[in-house]
Amino acid sequence: MPKLPRITPKKLLRVLLRSGFYIHHQTGSHANLRHPTKTHLHVVVPRHGGDLAPKTLKSILFQSEITVEDFVSLLGK
Repeated sequence: MPKLPRITPKKLLRVLLRSGFYIHHQTGSHANLRHPTKTHLHVVVPRHGGDLAPKTLKSILFQSEITVEDFVSLLGK
């Protein structure tokens, strides 16, 4: 399993949008994303400056049901 890279919230949003999510709404500095076909998926991404904490990124990937391998491949596109 590859290590999780340190990325900004902007790059994470780009990856989630590529994987089929859409921005449902934004409250303050947090974007709420939903998936059109997997309606049980609801992910909140903080839109703060700097890199995301590794545990935060891991939690978001778990909630979005994206594996680390898929995440790294989507990040490279």
